[in-house]
Amino acid sequence: MNRRIAPALAVLTLLAPALASAQARVLQFRSAEDPASPPDRTACAQAPFVPNLLIGGSLYTYETRERSGEVVTEGARAIGKATACAEITNFAFPPRLSQQFFLQLTLADGVYKASGTCTIISNKVPKGGLVLAGCNLAIVAAPAGVIGGAVTSLSTFNPFRLTGFATGSYWTAQIYDAGRGPERQEDSDHAMDWMDGGDHDPGK
Repeated sequence: MNRRIAPALAVLTLLAPALASAQARVLQFRSAEDPASPPDRTACAQAPFVPNLLIGGSLYTYETRERSGEVVTEGARAIGKATACAEITNFAFPPRLSQQFFLQLTLADGVYKASGTCTIISNKVPKGGLVLAGCNLAIVAAPAGVIGGAVTSLSTFNPFRLTGFATGSYWTAQIYDAGRGPERQEDSDHAMDWMDGGDHDPGK
């Protein structure tokens, strides 16, 4: 086993009793830019950076087609509001560029705040100037009883107001609550295989 991995597994073993009582809740929803839900500037003032882009939107449920998994938006139900705050450093939006991002979600059970980065995937599909990105955020504030979690997205940004396109995201939030029972399904002995070697092997 890799020399760096053994200490890490030892630490995880020590933490296991504390984590055993936490089970994840997974939420999936979409956000859409909405003039009726302007960005909350007080939320962006809490970002750990100085944002130069603020986006306000509403949050909606969505369903998928049974046979194909394709998303259908008919019958979507509003479930909350969102404020996104970003620091844009390159307005060419080159692929693989990461930008700081802060998100506030107002849901039925309270307000969640998450911070991290969004990475540009494309700036020309299906049309030049439309930006596709993926966001990876850690939950940094949440309602009482929430230990933490993560929020990720597949996002479309329309910074140049191209006709026929809208700014919005599909989000997945994995939330850990204190006091919830352990997971019913655990990894098998072969779910993860660590291997020696590679550029960062300390044994080299």
